[in-house]
Amino acid sequence: MTTISASSDPHRAVRWWLISVAALIALMVLVGGATRLTESGLSIVEWKPVTGSVPPLTETQWTEAFEAYKKIPQYRQLNAGMSLSDFKTIFWWEWSHRLLGRFIGVAYLLPFLFFLWRGGLSSELKRRLWLLFGLGALQGAVGWWMVASGLSERVEVSQYRLATHLVLALLIFAGIVWTLRRLGARQGIVVSVRLKFTSAVLVVVTFVQLYLGALVAGLRAGRAYNTWPEIDGAFIPSGARLWFETPWWRNLFDNVLTVQFEHRMTAYALFALALLHAIDAVRSRAGTAASGAVWLFAAVSLQAALGILTLLNQVPMGLALAHQAVAILVLTLAVMQAERLAARRSTETYSRVVPASQAG
Repeated sequence: MTTISASSDPHRAVRWWLISVAALIALMVLVGGATRLTESGLSIVEWKPVTGSVPPLTETQWTEAFEAYKKIPQYRQLNAGMSLSDFKTIFWWEWSHRLLGRFIGVAYLLPFLFFLWRGGLSSELKRRLWLLFGLGALQGAVGWWMVASGLSERVEVSQYRLATHLVLALLIFAGIVWTLRRLGARQGIVVSVRLKFTSAVLVVVTFVQLYLGALVAGLRAGRAYNTWPEIDGAFIPSGARLWFETPWWRNLFDNVLTVQFEHRMTAYALFALALLHAIDAVRSRAGTAASGAVWLFAAVSLQAALGILTLLNQVPMGLALAHQAVAILVLTLAVMQAERLAARRSTETYSRVVPASQAG
């Protein structure tokens, strides 16, 4: 009987599976961004988790789908007179987005069940993978909850629900990245508590910025106030313009000026924190943590530059999707850095050596 040596990777297949799922989620986020930019998200007005994977195949079916779309406010108020050909364009974006979501579910569940049957996964790893699967199932329901918000009284989906949908997708993505990092048996890096703390704060601030970016997208706030560094004629707009909604907290989510201002200020904070973290890591001679901090700062800098260009050019699709793609890169590097510096329990292990011929 052949056995796997201690020096080999007993979970190479698990690694490649998780890498593939993470790549699919990143692609899903970008397709979702394109769907939003093309105003395609409400083109399919029904949620059919199984049968919805088959698109209209005849002219009669296309006509029925188009007639259903004509009944919602978005068509009547924004797209009245749209041709069937134009409808097909927005339909394919939304259909592709939903089909990719279904494919990710299958691509996650079937290999996961195989690995469970085969054995060799630790109880800690199994719990984490089941949690990720549960979040993925919840994401499907949240996606329809988001779409439903734009089918009766609005001409677009709720920015609250859009932001929830995006952040949940990226939370699953971050969980997979963290799990991938924890699959390796590595010694912890001895660094200051301050360095560990700032790496964790960077992850939190990144998620806050991603949430605010989704609010900007949901409100189409990127197509307003297209100047930089000034916004509405000043670096800091007047309080009367920032806080005219009542109650006051609604400005944080509904006021186009306030939401874009929040997004800008959080970007500055993220840039400054990434810079300070990189300087601290380099001065501390923190080894791989120092190089990780420098790469993270470089990604944040690139993201800031893309954000400014996207704003100044009033959100063209190419720049907007590049901005979103680099946001995913920033999140990936931030999670990797936080995991690199996080304390590891001495008993923590996600893998154990099993005979190669053992099936379960």
